[in-house]
Amino acid sequence: MDFLTLLKAVILGLVEGLTEFAPVSSTGHMIIVDDMWLQSEEFLGKYVANTFKIVIQLGSILAVVVVFKDRFIDLLGLGRINKKSGSNQNRLKLSQVIVGLIPAGVLGVLFEDYIDEHLFSIETVLVGLVIGAILMILADIFGPKQPKIETVDQITYKQALSVGFIQCLSLWPGFSRSGSTISGGVLLGMSHRAAADFTFIMAVPIMAGASGISLLKNWQYFTLDAMPFFIAGFISAFVFALISIRFFLKLINKIKLVPFAIYRIVLVFVIYLVYF
Repeated sequence: MDFLTLLKAVILGLVEGLTEFAPVSSTGHMIIVDDMWLQSEEFLGKYVANTFKIVIQLGSILAVVVVFKDRFIDLLGLGRINKKSGSNQNRLKLSQVIVGLIPAGVLGVLFEDYIDEHLFSIETVLVGLVIGAILMILADIFGPKQPKIETVDQITYKQALSVGFIQCLSLWPGFSRSGSTISGGVLLGMSHRAAADFTFIMAVPIMAGASGISLLKNWQYFTLDAMPFFIAGFISAFVFALISIRFFLKLINKIKLVPFAIYRIVLVFVIYLVYF
């Protein structure tokens, strides 16, 4: 495999890492960078290219696990983040995360084939980008100026379930999982940081589960020829997701969602001009 091909893997990993957890839609960016420019299907083949996209998504998931490692240890009951505390009553519980995952998990399983066959197109992604941007703007306008939920540990079961239902919007390609759930969390009274933390924590099991199932279905495409491409993309996605997540979490309470919404609308114009 030549250097140019590996460079393409790094570029695609970069795009995945920078956009998977920011509220800008990684699907929309992959359409621009891969479908319209790099066209990985042409030099990898359709099925290997699809498997590669699963692999780099796993790189992004690993970055979340690293950033929130103490939180996941806490959720699994292997230790407390606040060791001075004598009780875990006021901490986010694994059961709350599971409650938040149920709505999108059920709908995703029921409508997976329909979504894959009918909703993955340029037109539907553009619609998702625009409507998602509008939701983000509305969240910043109508969300409380002084949120009652400042940290993820203050989230209730009812709020977790409500965010879970709002996450169902992200089943529409281009809507963005983080865009929908952070917006929903803010509208429910959470700070932007609390909503973002909960979004990232929920993303790990649902994305890991979906990616794991997809990998099992496509295991035969892990050939010796394809492995360097997969490894380069995985490492690239992991590194850039790590940078993106840390940067995003430091800034989200300050810049909020409107700048990302504006970026999404600009992205729609770029995709429209290039594709149409």
